[in-house]
Amino acid sequence: MPEPVSTVPVTVILTAYRRADTAIATLGRIRQCDPQPAEILVHVDGGEGACRAALEHAFPDIRVLLSDSNVGPGGGRNRLVAAASQELVASFDDDSYPIDGDYFARLIEVFRQFPEAAVVDAHVFHLNQRIEPDTSQAQWVADFSGGGCAYRRAAFLETGGYVPLPTAYGMEEVDFGLRLHAGGGRVLRSGRLRVFHHTDLSHHADPTVTSASIVNIALLAYLRYPWTLWAVGVAQCVNRLQWLLRHGRRRGVLAGLAAIPATLARYRGHRHPLPSQSIRSFLALRRHAQPA
Repeated sequence: MPEPVSTVPVTVILTAYRRADTAIATLGRIRQCDPQPAEILVHVDGGEGACRAALEHAFPDIRVLLSDSNVGPGGGRNRLVAAASQELVASFDDDSYPIDGDYFARLIEVFRQFPEAAVVDAHVFHLNQRIEPDTSQAQWVADFSGGGCAYRRAAFLETGGYVPLPTAYGMEEVDFGLRLHAGGGRVLRSGRLRVFHHTDLSHHADPTVTSASIVNIALLAYLRYPWTLWAVGVAQCVNRLQWLLRHGRRRGVLAGLAAIPATLARYRGHRHPLPSQSIRSFLALRRHAQPA
């Protein structure tokens, strides 16, 4: 009989939507790690009961949560972190997974080495991208990738989690990172942690993503910037528009601009402006990471 695999006090969370086969393959990769996390939780979005059933059949020992409405990856992570039994929560997408077999042991060690880190971000590599060797280098950064990071559960809950957006490009992690920064929390990017994201990012050219990327920049400024910095938010929207047009991503631009007023009205209950100095220091940290 094979020797039992050791476990460490980490909860793995994974967000899924429709692509049951992809999520099952990712969970299989995570199952190959040694040591294993203490528990694995999966959130299935949009009432996709067939996806939930397929996951539970493939992995009867994992817990699968289902949302009837489409709460997006951020809304799913809110539910998963709240349900986690461990203080350290490692987050993945349905198509992202650890590169190194001892990933969770490394994760524990990084959090021990940097007790002030509220979030630890991995280096995420994509299809057709050279996978760099792991390093001992680490940096303090502003934001992170929700598909390749880990949270201190208490810090996540204290910050308030994510705004539940069905399509959250340009908003989800940036908004969380900004609120965390304003509250004194810190994000560490560690060269010891490597995650592979099985995508070439071509889906970013989809008109729905193009539209959301415009709307979400405006939404972030509306929710978090005081009115004295709204000009900064307008400039960020203009920069995004120029980038999209320069790269030929015109489909979805007009829809994104048209959707801004209704989106701001829909999420006005989430508006909690932050101090100007916190926003300026966050934006400075986004431009220039600090060595740890």
